[in-house]
Amino acid sequence: MITISELASEKIKEMLEQEGSPDLFLRVGVKEGGCSGFSYGMGFDDEEQEGDQALTAHGIKVVVDSDSVKYLHGLIIDFKESAMGGGFTIENPNASATCGCGSSFRTATDAGKPAAEGEC
Repeated sequence: MITISELASEKIKEMLEQEGSPDLFLRVGVKEGGCSGFSYGMGFDDEEQEGDQALTAHGIKVVVDSDSVKYLHGLIIDFKESAMGGGFTIENPNASATCGCGSSFRTATDAGKPAAEGEC
């Protein structure tokens, strides 16, 4: 369902080590908002909810809530280095449009609920 590149998984593992809690996992989800209608959420969690779907990628436990699964099938999480540092990137084959910041999208069948103009 979700692919995490080797570089991204290394960065996530480094971040998990810094947190110092062996129970943490990566939670990836979608919520309404952003300038295109939906925005991605990615962070650490230690509690699974009913309906969550879990998978393992490069030894990292990844959990997705049941409402987000349909928007994230085939998602690719990568990490790109740049002159200004680096950051995670998301490639979503379900997105029919994305915004300039890359953290907001909509699909061909669902536009979500865009945030007020100027909010990304």
